[in-house]
This record gives sequence, structure tokens and C-alpha cells, in this order.
Amino acid sequence: MSDHHDRPKGTDISGRKSDHIDIVLAGAGGTDRVTSGLEAIRFEHSALPELALGKIDLSAGFLGKQLRAPLLISSMTGGPERAATINAHLAEAAEELGIAFAVGSQRIAIEGRASGGLDLTLRRLAPSVPILANVGAAQLGLGYGQKEAMRAVDMIAADALIVHLNPLQEAVQAGGDTDWRGIFAGIEALARELPVPVVVKEVGAGISARLARRLVEAGVAAIDVAGAGGTSWAAVEGERSEDVRLRKTAMVFADWGIPTAQAIAAVRAACPATMLIGSGGIRTGLDVARAIRLGADVCGQAAASLAAADRSAEAAVAHFSGVVEELRIACFCTGSADLAALRRAPLVDPPHFAP
Repeated sequence: MSDHHDRPKGTDISGRKSDHIDIVLAGAGGTDRVTSGLEAIRFEHSALPELALGKIDLSAGFLGKQLRAPLLISSMTGGPERAATINAHLAEAAEELGIAFAVGSQRIAIEGRASGGLDLTLRRLAPSVPILANVGAAQLGLGYGQKEAMRAVDMIAADALIVHLNPLQEAVQAGGDTDWRGIFAGIEALARELPVPVVVKEVGAGISARLARRLVEAGVAAIDVAGAGGTSWAAVEGERSEDVRLRKTAMVFADWGIPTAQAIAAVRAACPATMLIGSGGIRTGLDVARAIRLGADVCGQAAASLAAADRSAEAAVAHFSGVVEELRIACFCTGSADLAALRRAPLVDPPHFAP
């Protein structure tokens, strides 16, 4: 355990969110007991690509818009003031690079306690790229419905709504929301009633092929697998817990979940026509290439970009520009002129789950 237990923890939602930021930035929200599985994907090198590196087409369609690269910034917000800064930096970076941007939980803003910068400022900073609003699935069991969901969408003029699933995090958190009865029906209702697409994502333990299929049949427009191998929210909650028993329980589950690579391959096989976002341990542009090869349409990155986003918009742009350049080189060295070609790129000793 780190020294996070030596400082006072936030007791309200805002304080808890800021704690989360500090813990992830300190690198204490990971686990060395599980990996994303993406490292097992090894491309066959093309020593004669017959391509111009600068002419490779990285564009991707996403929820009715075109991205210049297949990236989604999956934000992790802190307390309101800090969230405002981080979100502004990320919105500016998304606009400059032509990539999508998802905000973190809007619960505090929806309930009118503080906006955390979650207002139309974000749309002014990022007028042309997809912005995704966000509500927690647990809130659907606590009375949230179409009205609250549309408040989340309207406050930032979002193009879609993410509903995030975090049952493990809630189960190991003091006072977590652990009655999840009826939540699938709540998601189904939102998918049916909202005028914008609904995306369902996990927060780091993965979505199974079985659940993904049910969600798609219920009308969900896109699945973000958010598999194991990136930030473990059980480990994060363990880090911030003052309760020794809860901390121990949380750490038992630090490596829980479906590794990202396996989740992507399985969900793609089960839902061949569904918009699929690969996230969970996406640290580099090579990881993006691997995830796309397994079936992802776009890839989400959060923790790896957080330190840059906390500093400045320029640092965030530099970070994501590096990810794009790494993806471009992966395409170049597999002889892939575009993402469709990358999905067919030969692999060396492909693992059993790779298509």
C-alpha cells in the first residue's frame, strides 16, 4: 500500500473523485497480476510495406461522425474545480486532433451541486468532434431515468450517452450502490427513449460476449468493453479505504475481470455489426493497433493520458499525437494503408482468441 492512507480522504462524491485522480496519477490503481492480453498480439513485420507513411488513412466512422484517428478520450474527472480544468484540456485536444471525447460521471452536475466544467463550454472548445455524456448505471436503480439522462446530454450538447457499469467498484466501496436489480431494464428504456445513441461501458473489468449481445438486442448502439489490464477500480478503492477489512477485500479483487484482448475478440464475434470500443490498458498506439486487429472500431484511453490532461491542453495534444504516430507506424510496418487493412494484418503465432 502507498502513503495515500496518511492523508485525509474525501468523504463526499467530489472528494472521492479527486482521491481517484491522485491514486491513478500515483500509479497505485494498477495490478501486476493481470494484463490486458494485448501484449500477446504480435504482428508479422512487413519489411517492404510499399506505402508512404504520411499517406496512411487512420480515419474512422464513429456514431455518425468521422474521426481523424480511431481514438476516444475516456476522461476520469476529479472534484469539480479539477474536473473543469481536465475536461477543458481534453476537449481542446480532441478538437485539435479530430478524435472523440467522453466526460466522466456527471452525477454531481446532474444533481445541481457543482458543474465541474460540465457545461456548454466543452462544446465551444470542441465544436466538431463527438462528445459523449456519462451516467452511472447504479443511478438507474436510484431513480434516474430519461429526464436525468437528457440533462446529462443537454448540459454539454453531447452526441451520445455512456452508461457506465461498475458493480465491482460499488461492491468494494464503503457505502457503494449495490442493489442492481432492474438496471438492465433501465438501460433498455434509455436506449429506446433517448434521441441520442446509448453506449454501455465497463470501467475496467470487461463486458462479456453474452452481456454485449443482450445489450445490443435491447437497442444499445455501442459497447465499450473496458477490460481488465488497465486501472483496477477495486485497487483504487482499496487504496483510498480507511477500513482495513474493506481494503483487504478490495485487493482480493484487484485482478478481477476479463482481459481486454479477450473481451474485444469475444464481443466482436458475438456482435459482428456493432460499434465496438476497445479500452482497458490501452497505453500506446501499438496497443490501439492490436485492439483494432482484434475487432475494435475505436479505442479509448484514460489513465495513460491523465497526467498530460492534468497539466495542459498542449500536453494532452502532445500525448495523443504520440499515440496517433505510433498507430501510424504500426500500420506502416504491417503494410496496412488504412484501418480496414490493419484488421486483416497477419499475426505471428496468434493466441487462440485472435480472429
